[in-house]
Amino acid sequence: MFSLNDSMRYLLYSEPTDMRKSYHTLSGLVTNNMRLNVLDGDVFIFINKARNRIKLLHMEPGGLVIYSKLLEEGRFRLPSKDPGQGSLRIEWLDLVMMVDGVMDDPSTRLRRLKRVKF
Repeated sequence: MFSLNDSMRYLLYSEPTDMRKSYHTLSGLVTNNMRLNVLDGDVFIFINKARNRIKLLHMEPGGLVIYSKLLEEGRFRLPSKDPGQGSLRIEWLDLVMMVDGVMDDPSTRLRRLKRVKF
């Protein structure tokens, strides 16, 4: 089942990614560009150029899983990175904050939804 947690290693791909890519082509980016093995159990994070879509690729028992999110409004705030680095290791809390739109100041949040309907 879904098994992302704070004990895993999270690696953010340093280049904007075409979100039409799926299991095999994202695995190819991990192998060829990041020089890592997708079978190691790490979670690989890909974000598009507009920074409004994110995909996480993870090998779980039984096969590859892709988690995907498309923002209705706003953009993902990325952590700073060193130029020329193929990937950036981020912590679980940083990923959760990035996906939820929480910024450094705990009292601020990035606007993500135009309106919520119940």
